[in-house]
Amino acid sequence: MTRRYLGLRLILTGALLPACLAAQQDNAAKLPQGLVAPGAQLVRLPGEYSFTEGPAADKAGNVYFTDIPANRIYKWSLDGTVSPFREDTGGANGLYFDKRGHLIACQGGLGKMASIAPTGALTPIAEEFEGKRFNSPNDLWVDPQGGVYFTDPVYGRRTVVQGGEHVYYVPPDHSSVVRVIDDMVRPNGLIGTPDGKTLYVTDHGAKRTYRYAVCEDGTLKDKTLFCDVGCDGMTRDTRGNLYLAEADIIVFDADGKRLGVIDIPQRPTNVCFGGAQGKTLFVTARTAVYTLQMAIAGQNR
Repeated sequence: MTRRYLGLRLILTGALLPACLAAQQDNAAKLPQGLVAPGAQLVRLPGEYSFTEGPAADKAGNVYFTDIPANRIYKWSLDGTVSPFREDTGGANGLYFDKRGHLIACQGGLGKMASIAPTGALTPIAEEFEGKRFNSPNDLWVDPQGGVYFTDPVYGRRTVVQGGEHVYYVPPDHSSVVRVIDDMVRPNGLIGTPDGKTLYVTDHGAKRTYRYAVCEDGTLKDKTLFCDVGCDGMTRDTRGNLYLAEADIIVFDADGKRLGVIDIPQRPTNVCFGGAQGKTLFVTARTAVYTLQMAIAGQNR
């Protein structure tokens, strides 16, 4: 049976209210008008999973997500069905589609990044940095030119192979790997703007999210604090609002003002937009995946 649940609450903020106090203001109200579709309900997709992550939409709006312990990638199709897409994924975590329709995957279990072609062929695109494998690639974003940014944190009992937890960039031709952030405690979720000029990266370990300007060669500059929240995954809508997967889904506008929270029954791990019109919010949350109809589309189409 499909479970339905909806909890939306508004966290009021203002110029005179410090962010730390605003985070404690829970008024059990709605998100701002025009963000969630009228009458929308949170819907749990069918299926039981061990630990879901990495939702990503293809060009048509089908959504793919991972079950990390099961070593599997699933596909939600536009007809509402969920089916296995790939087995033996190398411990795949975060996913994202490039413009060619290739599914780029963080193979956390193998310490690699890989590209999965529409034919199903898998090609490594980043296997090591300075002669060592990566810690455990976690999340990624593909820029307009096809370059790949990915985070490489360490969770659980994994070994810190790279001497720290950093962020890397692979250029469009996949010919090299550049370390672009080396001063975070534990980087995790990230997403850029459609023009490729700005990148948002969360430091989950420091409980902060930052905004960077992207240089022509893919390196980053002008690090600026975006908000005092560190999250798991994140996504962005066409208005520039950011959705951060933390205890629930926390929504900020483009200036870093906290707009509200979407309550999720289980703690979220990641979030993306999908569906035929790109207006369905998909939330991976531990043993489940939830959807919510929105009034606006996501940018990741």
